[in-house]
Amino acid sequence: MDGGAQFGPHRWSAGYHDDGATEEFRGATFMVRDLRGARFVDCDLTGTKIVDGWLVDVDISGYVQNLVVNGIDVTGYVDAELDRRYPERVQLRNIHNADDFRAMWATTQRLWSELTARAERLPETVRHERVDGEWSFVETLRHLVFITDSWVSRTILDQERPFHPLALPQTAYAPADAETLGIEPDADPTYAEVLEARADRAAVVQGVLDRLTDADLGRPCLRTPAPGYPEEPRPVAECLAVLLEEECDHHRYATRDLSALESRS
Repeated sequence: MDGGAQFGPHRWSAGYHDDGATEEFRGATFMVRDLRGARFVDCDLTGTKIVDGWLVDVDISGYVQNLVVNGIDVTGYVDAELDRRYPERVQLRNIHNADDFRAMWATTQRLWSELTARAERLPETVRHERVDGEWSFVETLRHLVFITDSWVSRTILDQERPFHPLALPQTAYAPADAETLGIEPDADPTYAEVLEARADRAAVVQGVLDRLTDADLGRPCLRTPAPGYPEEPRPVAECLAVLLEEECDHHRYATRDLSALESRS
């Protein structure tokens, strides 16, 4: 792939709760309002402007571009620091061919193997514990099962219903759509059960990568990742890039939360 894997950040565009209020605050103005303790989850804040605000102990995560603080664009600093701490981000951006995809997958699996070993030194109950409302370690692994089912089995392998019952879609995914897929978001599996599902899906990815050629990367995948996604062809390379981006991002989040759990223990 000439020029590397130039895949823009993906935003989930399917399965949002249809409560008729998703655009309720578009273009809204909040004047002299107390928003202390407010929490914004999976919200599109593009073009948001804060004037004379008090941002103390503010925590922001997500896709950030052109973030200007007191007249200074801090995006470059944030990206550089993330690259320094997580060099797999650089590797992901520099995928050119099938061999690079295989190498990137090997990197993610090594990182997850190391993190899983840390998690297994904690009690079972702690692996199910959430930190600041974020997914638990077990829930994160369940979500990665969903990502594999969506972006590999369903798109690349063209399987209509590849979803594991323990797969966990993104929080905003419509419950009705999850039900039609045979997914049980409210399930309470053991850690061992989730590890088994995760290992099975990792084997699926490995099988795809073992057979992958450079010529395959541009092949269009016509089936959507899951019901509710836009009906449009997606090349194999994009599907694999989404998978690998999710593996990297959730490894970072899980590492952050696992450190907090370890300090408590």
